[in-house]
Amino acid sequence: MTPESQSARIREICAMAPVIPVIVIEDAAWAEPLARSLVAGGLPVLEVTLRTPAALEAIAAMAQVEGAVVGAGTVITTQDAHRARTAGARFAVSPGLTDTLVGACEECALPLLPGAATASEAMQAVEAGFDTLKFFPAGPAGGPAYLKALAGPLPGIRFCPTGGVSATNAPDYLALSNVLCVGGSWISPADMMRAGDWAGIQALARQAAGLRP
Repeated sequence: MTPESQSARIREICAMAPVIPVIVIEDAAWAEPLARSLVAGGLPVLEVTLRTPAALEAIAAMAQVEGAVVGAGTVITTQDAHRARTAGARFAVSPGLTDTLVGACEECALPLLPGAATASEAMQAVEAGFDTLKFFPAGPAGGPAYLKALAGPLPGIRFCPTGGVSATNAPDYLALSNVLCVGGSWISPADMMRAGDWAGIQALARQAAGLRP
């Protein structure tokens, strides 16, 4: 799966909803009800970060939920890519881009959304064949104003800003011509998952699904 075909698939995935929940999950038992709540709320694309021991098991459980398109986040090594694919991930998200990671995702046919924080990093990603990128960390890197400035010199690139994105500032990102969607953790807060407040999470998802201007 070439970088070009990976980016084409990533664009299709990013077009499915204005917000991709970025999920840090502590207990794999939460995975199925969480995924059902998010999908029911209008957010079918789910990113489970590989930051906890429960992440791969959670991806496997979420992948069985009807309507869910589950990906792995914080994919930085070859092992991450292969384990995510084996668990059932349909895409991968990385904070950056390396030749090794590109090779791993090609090898296991896992569409990659690589990260970039500067114009140079974005240009390097384009040279590697990727035209759809994660803008990370969005807030510290310059926010909506910075992304707006990139649209002129880099018109062919589309972004999914993640990092410091909230319900308050998400509309500012989504209003930009070079933004396909945003990634945010506010839709699945840890305290609500611990409490099993799936109805509350579904309500947050419904609000997020309506954010696109």
